[in-house]
Amino acid sequence: MFLLNSAVGNFIKIDGKKYSYFAGNDYLGLANHPDIKKAAIKATKLYGVNFAASRRTTGTSVIHLELEQQLAAFKNNEEAVVFASGYLGNCILLDVLRPKYSAVYVDQQAHSSIIGSIPRNIKTVYFYDHSDPIHLETLLDQNKETNPLIITDGIFALTGEIAPLDKIYALVKKFSGILVVDDAHSTGILGKTGRGTPEYFNLPDDENIYQTETMSKALGSYGGFISGTSGLVDLVREKSATYQASTALPPPIIGASLASLKIVNDNPGLRMHVLEKSKILRDAIATLGFHTNGDGTPIIPILFSDAGKAKKLSVFLEKKRIISPFINYPVKLGKSMIRITVSVNHTSSQTEQLLEVLDQWKKKYGTD
Repeated sequence: MFLLNSAVGNFIKIDGKKYSYFAGNDYLGLANHPDIKKAAIKATKLYGVNFAASRRTTGTSVIHLELEQQLAAFKNNEEAVVFASGYLGNCILLDVLRPKYSAVYVDQQAHSSIIGSIPRNIKTVYFYDHSDPIHLETLLDQNKETNPLIITDGIFALTGEIAPLDKIYALVKKFSGILVVDDAHSTGILGKTGRGTPEYFNLPDDENIYQTETMSKALGSYGGFISGTSGLVDLVREKSATYQASTALPPPIIGASLASLKIVNDNPGLRMHVLEKSKILRDAIATLGFHTNGDGTPIIPILFSDAGKAKKLSVFLEKKRIISPFINYPVKLGKSMIRITVSVNHTSSQTEQLLEVLDQWKKKYGTD
């Protein structure tokens, strides 16, 4: 664990020392953006730091409704609903959709928020091999009597892989199921307009595709949201105990989210720029001989079969004033890794330094 004593950016400070920061999820560099900080301060001055109530009682403000309208417009949907944390989105959605399915099919490397969201009264849960639509089809074919809900990450948080959603969606159609995509790491990053994985794969608008999303990654703020038809949003507001019993998002967060969404809408080049930087760095890391993956996202893992070696590389980087954490996380990966993430704000000198240090490591310890 690293204890920060500065804002998060392409550089951070730990114990007063400056480090290059290739960690976290601030892909578009918005977490410390001056316009977003001003918006948070303005909202705090107008409304205080907390609405101190649930949305169902006295916790809904005009700025909550404004943010929900803006999110719905961004997603090209009828409505949106915001709530306390992106982590809660899968729990909320699987709860309100419960009458529509009798079995859940989950990617083996699904995020812990997905695993924890499966309702306790669901007795039929199948784990399909990671990003393997062939295995998923086999499971679906063997259990045709079920009403399937298939759930997957859009971008897998640790490895940066993009789920083969086009192939999964074809199976959803074939077996009359529904698809839930946790697009926490895809929102603002993937797709022509940053709407996430379904847009990236040019999937049609379909009432059987659902997304859970967050403002805490590329959007640089905090809180979760679900967008869709008015009927879906009404279900969340009327049926979800998690939503109803949660305190409303605080004013500075709402103000920050409104400002960050405006920046994302007004600056589509941010998304393209970070993806270009990610590709250049990923290709260079692979050229050095390290094991990574080929998906074009800002998450670049360096994979090791030995956990000890992965830990040593993270420490080696830290000694060179670069932060890229060793991953020890409750997901079935089968390998150990350090997780490098790219921000649009990283400079060429930072990436060159990172590659030089990785080359030093390679010459001393190898790449596996």
